[in-house]
Amino acid sequence: MKRKSTILIVDDEPNWRTLMETLLKTSDYNLVFAENGAEGLDKAKALILDLVLTDVTMPVMNGFEFCRRLRKDPVLAEVPIVMITSLDDRESRLEGIEAGVDDFINKPFDGVELRARVKTITNLNRYRRALTERSRFEWVVEHSYDGYLMIDDEDGVVYANPQARVYLDVPLEERPPFAETFLALVKKHYQLDPQEAWAAWPGPADDLLQPPLYLVRPETPTSNAMWLQVSTLDAPASGDMNRMLQLRDITAQVVLRRDTWKFHSMVLHKLRTPLGVMLTSLELMADNALAMPPDKMAELAQTALRGVQRLRSQVKDVTDYLVAPSLAQEGEEIALAQVGRLVVDICAELKLQLVAAPDKDNLSKARITLSQQAAELALRQILENSKKFHPTQTPAIDIALSRVGPRKASLRLGDNGLTLSPEQLARVWTPYYQGEKYFTGEAQGMGLGLSTVFALVSGVGGSCRLHNQPTGPGVVVELILPLADE
Repeated sequence: MKRKSTILIVDDEPNWRTLMETLLKTSDYNLVFAENGAEGLDKAKALILDLVLTDVTMPVMNGFEFCRRLRKDPVLAEVPIVMITSLDDRESRLEGIEAGVDDFINKPFDGVELRARVKTITNLNRYRRALTERSRFEWVVEHSYDGYLMIDDEDGVVYANPQARVYLDVPLEERPPFAETFLALVKKHYQLDPQEAWAAWPGPADDLLQPPLYLVRPETPTSNAMWLQVSTLDAPASGDMNRMLQLRDITAQVVLRRDTWKFHSMVLHKLRTPLGVMLTSLELMADNALAMPPDKMAELAQTALRGVQRLRSQVKDVTDYLVAPSLAQEGEEIALAQVGRLVVDICAELKLQLVAAPDKDNLSKARITLSQQAAELALRQILENSKKFHPTQTPAIDIALSRVGPRKASLRLGDNGLTLSPEQLARVWTPYYQGEKYFTGEAQGMGLGLSTVFALVSGVGGSCRLHNQPTGPGVVVELILPLADE
């Protein structure tokens, strides 16, 4: 539908406003009236104008001041202004030009001439606006993170923005039309999915009911998998038969859905295992309560208890992770000396061997911006991980405290357990990630221990690092913690 041109007519004489309405009241124009410059300025700011027709002599604000105000407004500065006036002296026209008037029509005027001038000016303004909008559109497309292509009815690429050329692995300096068709270009690097939908490509240009199309670049030793969604844009009707395509990188969404599914499966498996152990043991006890020997009954009770304890541990992992951000923001402090004592106490509780005590390094009076509850939770998660993933659940723990800057301290906790792969080291802080190569669910826990530590430490402005021991098996977790004002 063609948009009407909006014309603002500013004149204090009712008869002149009526005459202007009679001459210009057609289906092509939307007419808006104001009685003086002040009212005209208010209405102009609320509209998208194609033309202003204004008188000179008006109360409150005359036509010259009205024009000056329009030209100072960054939104209205380029609106065409025609001054309709009975003043035909040179000084008045010069003042009008200095105020920003584009053209003059003298009263009394010829109606046919007025309509012709208005039509010409509105058409030119539409063209100017179209060029401006096209320029802005082209800038947005050229800098877009999505790929945009235009293909002809023979599947030839006649336009491709820089991101589309990146996706198609076409040199940025190479300009369309390309020697190869769009389909030939994508087949070099991507799998077409679903194949049955791509089989009819390119199909009718107006077929908007086709299923979503995807391009999948499989994983390689040097790069991860990538998914692009191909959409046909419903462009306005035009004289050509070209089709506009959008290539959007949906890798993050696909990975998120995959990880969400993996998390759901992991939670079901992790919770189902202890629940199954508990229910099986309790059912056996209930069905054979009278005939079962006491020692067998005690064995089943112990099995059920272990299932309860494991289930409690799984649920606690989740709740600890959920409350970690609030614990990190409590604004409390703890002395580094107390951190060392917490490590000793937790090691004793978990029956871990502590082979190296914390360094003093003039830190006896230093305090870190972490509450005692948050510090204890972080240390417990790290030490429980050391025990859980040690081949015999008997790790040797060493702890070191040192100052790493005027306002930061380093807390290092090392063990002699497993050595991690580069992929494991890169992902250990990711929620629900577990380092076992295959998803068996046999490793206890929810994969939230180090994620909880990360949430606690980063919440107070600290950072976390993890690397393998340089001279033997095991890993070192290092927490960089901000020091409180001494």
